[in-house]
Amino acid sequence: MSTDGFTTCLWFDGRAQEAAEFYVSVFKDSSLGRISHYTEEGPGEPGSVLGVEFTANGQRFFALNGGPQFTFDEAVSFQIHCADQREIDHYWSRLTEGGGAGGHCGWLTDRFGLSWQVVYAPVVEMITDPDPERASRTVRALYGMRKLDAAALERAYAGE
Repeated sequence: MSTDGFTTCLWFDGRAQEAAEFYVSVFKDSSLGRISHYTEEGPGEPGSVLGVEFTANGQRFFALNGGPQFTFDEAVSFQIHCADQREIDHYWSRLTEGGGAGGHCGWLTDRFGLSWQVVYAPVVEMITDPDPERASRTVRALYGMRKLDAAALERAYAGE
């Protein structure tokens, strides 16, 4: 990996390689990088995977098998800005498969416990519209959803 920019480190308990391979399969512009292993110096089992470098959707990550001490929570999430319902459906389906769970307003937790927001890209403009009625209708619709429905958000914004 390059020394410029930054890399997001994700802490796993023995599932770093599985997670990296999964994320690479979900997002375009993705690839696996170097895989490092624990040595006799530990603290992990010698030969077991220490970490995996990977790129997902053009972003750099390092999946670390750090142990059970830390887990993910909703305080940190990744937003996926989707152009249309097809993209929303794709990411929602893929990220909840195998044990993930959908939440409210486009939030979900994947099978590794990582939080994601599957966002209809125009919604930010809709909910910040200078017309308070348009913004309020859109927010009301948004708050009633789990997986986002792009057409329903557009109808609410338009006042239909």
